[in-house]
Amino acid sequence: MGKSWKNPAKVANAAKKGIQISKVAKEIAVAAKLGGADPEGNPRLRLALTAARSISCPKDTIDRAIKKGSGQLDDGAMFEEVLYEGFGPHQVGVLVLCQTDNRNRTSPEMKTLFLKSGGRMGDPGSIAWMFERTGIIKATHTDVSLDLEMEALEADAGDVTEEDKNDTSLTATFYTDLPQLDALRQNLIKRGWEIEVFEPGYKPKSASPDLTEEQLQELGEFLSKLDDHDDTYRAYTQLD
Repeated sequence: MGKSWKNPAKVANAAKKGIQISKVAKEIAVAAKLGGADPEGNPRLRLALTAARSISCPKDTIDRAIKKGSGQLDDGAMFEEVLYEGFGPHQVGVLVLCQTDNRNRTSPEMKTLFLKSGGRMGDPGSIAWMFERTGIIKATHTDVSLDLEMEALEADAGDVTEEDKNDTSLTATFYTDLPQLDALRQNLIKRGWEIEVFEPGYKPKSASPDLTEEQLQELGEFLSKLDDHDDTYRAYTQLD
């Protein structure tokens, strides 16, 4: 046995990176399955590959994921996207999009996470009606003085929300109808935006009741546990 057990922080960081690599490999496989193995003609795959390189994902892992998703490699396991619905802490509606090769494993694990948070899993459609299916693009710009409402209008986005702003960059999430998602991506790129996330997703139709700071912290802890699960790809809440 090595000496890594003597450094808990190092072990925890290694485990976290392992989860990140596993998740990005699944996203590469799903993207290749849905849009083909050529990143030039598959924007979702291109973004997944950028994310993989940013965390130093091994090339062999990337190549294997592309082959697996595109059907060039048959190892008996195929990833699929599964949507789970439920109420998290304080009755906040939550959708969890998972990428899994075994929903019989993932489903009970998701149910346990909800129950331990004081929430509960719901049947299909019990929570999804609170959200609308939409195209989502998260992007960053170096011009922090931009008027986001004007940017959304010029790029032909349906809506926009500011995510982060500092002295050097502005990050925002743009929403659009699904058929217009790629057109919005191209418009934003022309306007100098760097795309970080480009995908179909979910947006709440209305906000949940106001939560106290303590309640928000409990919800945040639940969402962190969801995010730490190996099969979780995205989690959406009424607070988004």
